[in-house]
Amino acid sequence: MAERKPAATRPKRAAGKREPSAATKGKVESASKLIDRRIKELADWRGETLQRIRAIIKAADPGIVEEWKWATPVWSHDGLVCTGEAYKNVVKITFARGASLEDPSGLFNASLEGKVRRAIDIREGDEIDEAELEDLIRAAVALNRKSKGPAAAAKPALLAGGNPQIARADGDAPVQAYIAAMPGWKSDVGRRLDALIVRTLPGVRKAVKWNSPLYGVEGQGWFLGIHCFTRYVKVAFFRGASLRPVPPVPSKDEHTRYFHIHENDRLDEELVASWIRQASKLPGWVP
Repeated sequence: MAERKPAATRPKRAAGKREPSAATKGKVESASKLIDRRIKELADWRGETLQRIRAIIKAADPGIVEEWKWATPVWSHDGLVCTGEAYKNVVKITFARGASLEDPSGLFNASLEGKVRRAIDIREGDEIDEAELEDLIRAAVALNRKSKGPAAAAKPALLAGGNPQIARADGDAPVQAYIAAMPGWKSDVGRRLDALIVRTLPGVRKAVKWNSPLYGVEGQGWFLGIHCFTRYVKVAFFRGASLRPVPPVPSKDEHTRYFHIHENDRLDEELVASWIRQASKLPGWVP
């Protein structure tokens, strides 16, 4: 039976450069760039503290999603986890459901009278216990997932070829959900590919669309996609024909080239990293 080509590896048009619409571009860039801008604008110990808190939050839960709401940095995973507010003399980290969290180390020192929220006020010179804060972040995420009920913990359905069915969404979280749901040895391949991409291109843009993880550069579209088949994982470079050396598997689209990873294949990380660096500098696929 002929292999059915996944939508994520079938560009609808030649992969030439096209600027996304203002609405799309704003949606993609708003959270991370506005948080970056907020940190830069503070330009003192508050900015440094907020940047450090941000790094701790992301280290505690790689699946967390950055958002910008109420003119404030927001971090969410299966619901709101916490916000990061900067005032004249304090940086306040407010946990949306902090009153329901155990806090054996006594990190919460503000909003203690509330029935729902709890906050951590950090002043200039205060020490931050990174390990305890990471534990608190993970506990908040676990509480959100628990409140979602059994459906939140259910594994995604597997489509033809064992490809996970993941709802369309931007960010790292849906990509990690896809990787976790890849069957058997393929999940290890997914984790290794994702780590290699992030290591090679820090700040890479991620999303899941058409049940395939996509990687790109803001303002340039997508340069790489991943899709599961029964016997292998397909990695698509949407401008692969312009890479050197050219990835080995051709596509019906003249611009796109693939390579396949089978069980027990040795992944040439140096070669793949070279392709990633080259592809990230080219105009990507804008569906």
